[in-house]
Amino acid sequence: MNYPFSIWSQFYHPLSPEEAILEFEKDGMTHIELSHEHSTSLLERSPDHLATGRDFAAFIQAHGITARQGHLAFPNHFVTDPNFFEMLVRQIELYGAIGIERAVLHVDTISPELSTEDLIAQNAEMLKKLLARIEHVNVILCLENCRGVTRSVDELLELIRLVDSPKLGICLDTGHLNITKTDSQADFIRKAGSRLKALHIADNEGVNDQHLAPFGCGTVNFFEVVKALDEIGYDGIFNYEIPGESCRCPLPLRHEKVKWIRAGYEHLMKREN
Repeated sequence: MNYPFSIWSQFYHPLSPEEAILEFEKDGMTHIELSHEHSTSLLERSPDHLATGRDFAAFIQAHGITARQGHLAFPNHFVTDPNFFEMLVRQIELYGAIGIERAVLHVDTISPELSTEDLIAQNAEMLKKLLARIEHVNVILCLENCRGVTRSVDELLELIRLVDSPKLGICLDTGHLNITKTDSQADFIRKAGSRLKALHIADNEGVNDQHLAPFGCGTVNFFEVVKALDEIGYDGIFNYEIPGESCRCPLPLRHEKVKWIRAGYEHLMKREN
């Protein structure tokens, strides 16, 4: 099985969401993850965020592109900031109007003075409130492994257990996991199992979050990743979140990078080292 090839939309920063879509169309892309920067700009256009979402959905469909995955705003302060909580509700409703099925969410780190147990408990309570507010939206919240709380798949699964909702899943960021080393990539995927709903494919050298594409100087074994995804029957997109490849790259050259990134993806899908 080949998982749909996707790149997060901020690859074409500082373009508007629509301008980025036009660049992806030139690349022959059919799937993207909508970045939190682009979704924030969409939210700011009009008080009628649902109409904005429907208009954007029509635009991307007209250009042959699907956004099955989106990233929610971060740093997340939904535990401590009521205004941020309300903004998240609107952003998730926007995603529903666009047709985004899976929304990636960082948990709220709240305070370094709290224990991991307290951080997880407070996030669980707020997630229950958030899910109650968005029960009318067909979106799964995918909790991302980060370098603070939720470093490990066990912490993510504990948070999901406390909330106990089918609308919670997991997003594996391979780059984050390569830094924290709390699990191997394969163990993380196998433990997450059917809860794994989203991916941030990124590489690094194991120290800093360089957000590189596979087959550069990074150390993630992506053949191990694909093998484990096959084992659990992963049904999401194979999405690259790689600002390290685009942040200083001139716009015309980014199209050449997409060709190289796609070649690496196609090599991975052959399942041959």
